[in-house]
Amino acid sequence: MSEERDILANRKAKMEGWRADTGIYPNDFRRQDLAADLHQQAKDFDKPQLVEEAIETAIAGRIMLRRVMGKASFLTIQDSSGQMQCYLTKNELSEEVYEAFNKYWEMGDIVGIRGVLMRTNKGELTVQAKEIVLLNKTQLPLPEKFHGVTDQEIRYRQRYLDLIVNEDSRGVFRTRSLVMQKIREYFTKLDYLEVETPMMHSIPGGATARPFTTHHNALDMPLYLRVAPELYLKRLVVGGFERVFEINRNFRNEGLSTRHNPEFTMLEFYQAYADYEDLMTLTDDLLASLARDALGSTAFNYQGIDLDFANAPLRISMAESLARFGSVPEASVADVDHLRGVLKAKGSTAEDHWGLGRLQMEVFEAQVEGRLEQPTYITEYPAEVSPLARRNDKNPDITDRFELFIGGREYANGFSELNDPVDQATRFRAQADLKSQGDDEAMHFDQDYITALEYGLPPTAGEGVGIDRLVMLLTNAPSIRDVLLFPLMRHQ
Repeated sequence: MSEERDILANRKAKMEGWRADTGIYPNDFRRQDLAADLHQQAKDFDKPQLVEEAIETAIAGRIMLRRVMGKASFLTIQDSSGQMQCYLTKNELSEEVYEAFNKYWEMGDIVGIRGVLMRTNKGELTVQAKEIVLLNKTQLPLPEKFHGVTDQEIRYRQRYLDLIVNEDSRGVFRTRSLVMQKIREYFTKLDYLEVETPMMHSIPGGATARPFTTHHNALDMPLYLRVAPELYLKRLVVGGFERVFEINRNFRNEGLSTRHNPEFTMLEFYQAYADYEDLMTLTDDLLASLARDALGSTAFNYQGIDLDFANAPLRISMAESLARFGSVPEASVADVDHLRGVLKAKGSTAEDHWGLGRLQMEVFEAQVEGRLEQPTYITEYPAEVSPLARRNDKNPDITDRFELFIGGREYANGFSELNDPVDQATRFRAQADLKSQGDDEAMHFDQDYITALEYGLPPTAGEGVGIDRLVMLLTNAPSIRDVLLFPLMRHQ
């Protein structure tokens, strides 16, 4: 602790001295080049050629390495594109400027340097400084340079510090940005219209989830942060926008885990005159396309699991999955008592009012979901747990719905949309009954959405894809917090 206090006291003294000498934070230095661009520009020039070319530059960034050797010093500075070495000498800068550099400049400071490109005797591209300026003096030291930030708590709470010192973290969020960009390009090419729908709802809907609540003072009414944009997007299909998508923030008042954050990002898209099987085919193509864009290949490894999005995923019904992966005898898949007994044997809840569909879903989540390592579509979800999905023509107890699982996690949920207003009203009433019985995740009755359906929703299929989990997959991140710039944390 005494060493840390000494370091902080020394930095504070340098800060006070610098402020006394300069009195300002300079704002008149203009950067000309990024480090990566200079490396690319000079990659074919050897040392004599650079002397002949005399390429002038002005760069700016944070000092990540500092080596002082008497009358000459080397700095490594980092900008948004990468790092560049700089060479400072007393002869080039003047004794006064060089002494000020020695006196005040430290690791972490933000600086501007003008000079010409050169190569050292070891061949490293370097800016030989002709002019230097200290743009911002840091008061706190950076983490130990060779190990960076390894404490997960610090990485999540102080993401800015993580990004300064961890190139891998910067790479994750560059990949995330690329994925968002490529998703937009993909759907735009398919003639989808990108839209924005409300994030505050007077009636929460579109998913079975517990909402966050707030209050609008002027209207004196409760509002809810959206759990999903689904009902608004389908209103747009009713209005004639037959292909729409939204990259949206959703909010669900649920626990924290390696795969859950109360605020998360989803892609949702809806297409008229399509069904859920069309969307499974589209999803296969979308994921393969994103993997190629982000990784250069459809084949990759996620946390020890070899995956290849060029291969068509398995498609299997929920009932079949219980027998194939869930250790439920095939003859007992539709046996309410047996399924209730399976849940009770595992110490799980099995409410008396749950029907066959809810029991199948609970057993699936307890015994099947975690075993689906390779990409797998689970289809034919029970109508009891699918209040917005179209019933199957051959069996009204199941719906034309799928969920995609990879590595034991759900990545997408899609279905042929329920466009019968009478059936939808009946299911809303069933959800309202569940809510009255204490189910906080059950849906409200949304009369305006029923009215929209009464004006006519064409045959439509819709899907939601979890972008955070998708980025986890493409960056080999074990936790959702690794792909969120600022994940929700407890108060310190």
